[in-house]
Amino acid sequence: MKTSAAGGAWITLDRAPRVVGIDPGTRIAGYAVIDFDARGEPSIVDAGVFRLSESASLAARVLQLYDDTTALLKEHAPTHMALEAVFSHPEHARSALQMAHGRGAVLLAAEQRGLPIAELPPAEVKRALTGNGNAPKGQVQRAVMTQCALASLPEPPDVADAIAIALCGGRRLRGVQ
Repeated sequence: MKTSAAGGAWITLDRAPRVVGIDPGTRIAGYAVIDFDARGEPSIVDAGVFRLSESASLAARVLQLYDDTTALLKEHAPTHMALEAVFSHPEHARSALQMAHGRGAVLLAAEQRGLPIAELPPAEVKRALTGNGNAPKGQVQRAVMTQCALASLPEPPDVADAIAIALCGGRRLRGVQ
């Protein structure tokens, strides 16, 4: 069965989906691995951040992100990847360029494993979780905490963003938004 997603078609497998969500960055990158049961209920398998060396060159940080992502994919064997799409504000053009470098490393790691990839705009992820496409980070953290029945807010916010991306990606597999 195929369902469409931004960035390409998702192909569901015989087993329950395991979605890895990535909030890419070149200093800190959030990740989350979520299993979805037959009813579409999420269960967090792993979540955290890759802290990339701030003193290293951009090339070295991109390589580190690629290596960290490759290790994560090998360890958890996800069936799908959801990744934050590039967004840009004119006053933060440099940030968008930095994020694009990080996305390239993550996309390469996923493509090498043959993972279907959904690229999700930040506003779509925020809207799916909170009902507000402009939700601040704290609101996303609270929504993730509630929807995943966590005892506390996921910290740092990059972890919450990665969980939100994985949740949104997993819901797309089921055609639920």
